[in-house]
Amino acid sequence: MSFQLSVPLSGGEPLNFTVSCGEIVFVLGANGTGKSSLLQRFYAAHHGRARRISAHRQTWFQSNAMTMSAYEKKNTESNISSTDTSPQSRWMDNYSAQRASVAIYDLIDAENVRARGIADAVDADNIELARQLAKHDAPLKVINELLKLSNIPIEISVRESEQVMASRNGGTQYSIAELSDGERNALLIAANVLTAKPETILFIDEPERHLHRSIISPLLTILFSRRDDCAFVVSTHDVMLPLDNPDARTLLVRGCTYQNSQVINWDADLVATDTEIDEQLKQDVLGSRRKLLFVEGTEQSLDKPLYSLLFPQVSVIPKASCRDVEHSVSSVRDAQDLHWLHAFGIVDNDRRSAANIVELKHKGVYAVPVYAVESIYYHNEVMQRLAARQQTVTGANAAHSLEQAKVAAIAAIRPHIQRLSQRVVETSIRQDLMSKLPKRADIAQAQVLTVTIDVPAVVAAEAARLTGACNNADLAAVIARYPVRETPALDRIAVNLGFQGRAQYEGAVRKLLMDDVDALSALQNLFSTLKADIDAA
Repeated sequence: MSFQLSVPLSGGEPLNFTVSCGEIVFVLGANGTGKSSLLQRFYAAHHGRARRISAHRQTWFQSNAMTMSAYEKKNTESNISSTDTSPQSRWMDNYSAQRASVAIYDLIDAENVRARGIADAVDADNIELARQLAKHDAPLKVINELLKLSNIPIEISVRESEQVMASRNGGTQYSIAELSDGERNALLIAANVLTAKPETILFIDEPERHLHRSIISPLLTILFSRRDDCAFVVSTHDVMLPLDNPDARTLLVRGCTYQNSQVINWDADLVATDTEIDEQLKQDVLGSRRKLLFVEGTEQSLDKPLYSLLFPQVSVIPKASCRDVEHSVSSVRDAQDLHWLHAFGIVDNDRRSAANIVELKHKGVYAVPVYAVESIYYHNEVMQRLAARQQTVTGANAAHSLEQAKVAAIAAIRPHIQRLSQRVVETSIRQDLMSKLPKRADIAQAQVLTVTIDVPAVVAAEAARLTGACNNADLAAVIARYPVRETPALDRIAVNLGFQGRAQYEGAVRKLLMDDVDALSALQNLFSTLKADIDAA
């Protein structure tokens, strides 16, 4: 499903472009450039398949329960849709309270529909169907995970009489009507997006007004990934929101022309995903400093979600390689006109020397103290905590599960000892070779220089070391030093701890970090002084 959008330009032909489901366009510009008018124009053109979320306006809950009948809800939605097509809706909203009530209705109704579907399947003795339906997370569960990942310490639940309640950090429950402006807006944005029909185009107007960017950025990014069956157009002042979503396009709006009280055209450009946003606009809309953390990997790799949880006060930006991470950090730190940015980096250990690790840290780049990011997901303390959690759910003995996982993982690694040993010495041999290259003084003496590296001996020593660790059942040492992701070991660990596979296990690790402050702190401490350095920046 695609949506055609058109922007009348002040200097020529209209700017026409298409937004398909799964795509995001940010409308970026300073105050007074006509962003809200442009979103209202887009909505009016597609209101039959659109949902408008005016996140920047004051909202409140008249009640925390479902107060509308189905008939009243349908009529209210129709009235809101009709009103939102009017140009006056840019500055006047007579349905603020009703919008909130509709969102609560949709949220509770979605919960009820899911529950009824599962109950009907059970009543029909179709247990397999009930299991399949239960695999789709309830909307409130999704919202609570979103709020947690977005650094909002509240949990939403539905209680008797279909009342929606909130609790902060597991404390006493209270009505969602008592939420702060930011918390209320985060809930409404999430509810509106998650309950929208598939193949809807969602227009979100200035979500950062009531929400700090450390909250709204992860919230939007996760919502986009949850609803790839919808299209998104987001109006914002914050230049970093598009940068946090590198696959999105950006419509730069620099100004507009009014005729009477209506905007008739805009000064705008559509910036492709691989085009850099111009520096002048950054200076116009950025008013505060920014912290960036460059890491190895891609948007889909394990690195970004883990580091986003470990260091929630920064924007995590994946880069393809360690060289790209180092270059990005250096470029930002060396650029005088990017003074509002504080850049840090994390790279895989790759058997780096102690001197190299210290040198990188001076540049703001921190080497993971273990071989790679998988070594953090399967850190011994993490596995112990997950085994204990599984025991409370399934009754499986945690100590026995851990021992089974260790035995199975070691058995899966043994056939790969030679190959893993060759892999880990590759970097160290190269570093050794580079350190022996002739320096200026050597060249000046014009002497013959012979470099010898006994590769078989180095590999044999490493293989002996890995064999010894396996014989001693020292799984922690093996995971910390070798690329065990290249063997079946990680799957064996996950299955023996009661998970369906690596993906489910690794998701449980991230959930653990959301819930367990001690686990979070333990993993943060693996990165030397990085957290303290970020906090101090």
